[in-house]
Amino acid sequence: MSKAAGEATTTSEKIGTDLISKLLQQRYGAQQNLSGSLPATDIIETLLAHRSVRFYLPQSVPVTALELAVSAAQSAPSSSNLQAWSVVAVGDKDRKARINAVAGNQKQIDQAPLFLVWLADLSRLRRVATNQGSTSDGLDYLESFLLAVIDAALAAQNAVIAFESLGLGTCYIGALRNNPIAVAKELALPKEVLPVFGLTVGYPDPAIRTDIKPRLPKTKVLHSEQYENDSKSADFSDYNEVLRAFQKIQLLPAIDWTEQISRRIETKDALKNRHELSAAIKTLGFKLK
Repeated sequence: MSKAAGEATTTSEKIGTDLISKLLQQRYGAQQNLSGSLPATDIIETLLAHRSVRFYLPQSVPVTALELAVSAAQSAPSSSNLQAWSVVAVGDKDRKARINAVAGNQKQIDQAPLFLVWLADLSRLRRVATNQGSTSDGLDYLESFLLAVIDAALAAQNAVIAFESLGLGTCYIGALRNNPIAVAKELALPKEVLPVFGLTVGYPDPAIRTDIKPRLPKTKVLHSEQYENDSKSADFSDYNEVLRAFQKIQLLPAIDWTEQISRRIETKDALKNRHELSAAIKTLGFKLK
């Protein structure tokens, strides 16, 4: 390697490291000191820069981008290679509007040119077993249902990373679980297929910038050897302050994180009909033994 090439590589690594440091500071709302040094990568930068996008340009998502994202999704790990998930791409405005009614008529669903519904899918496995002349009693148990939900989540997150690396924005929509039976009917889902969540996809509107939302300090989620559950681990005052600062910058209502989550889990009404999810899942054909 020439001297010039070596200097260019060093400069590139420094720029990458500086960007990683900046992204980490935004992600935690404070300067972060890593315990060592590693080369900066585009993948790490994409992951750390993630933010939910709720405002989109009226520009369609290229079919190639969808195809690549689904290939990335299929590259995610899958328990025993069962691949117990599927996804429905919704672009029709009327169908999207009907699904949006279940989700509470969210602006990002209305604006997004592409809406993906990620499915926990045991139906395909049941059909395979039937065609093989085999029983499929193992699908009747909670483990198989959890496996399908986990597979769908892993696949979707891979797709999100792919979309963002292509300059597209995304936002997860958990509100489909407000009425999964209605969503299943709209999408003509067979038995044993559950809409786990939706995902809006589109080109972000550059006029509306959303900053990186700070997360809990790593010390709150990273445990060594055994789970740490002492009085210090229950103190979230510092994070409340960090999130308040973010809310002020984004012109959001000021509320402590501890108060927000307490409201979110306080009563069954706060779940927005999702307290009936167990019954809905059984209605959709899952046994859950």
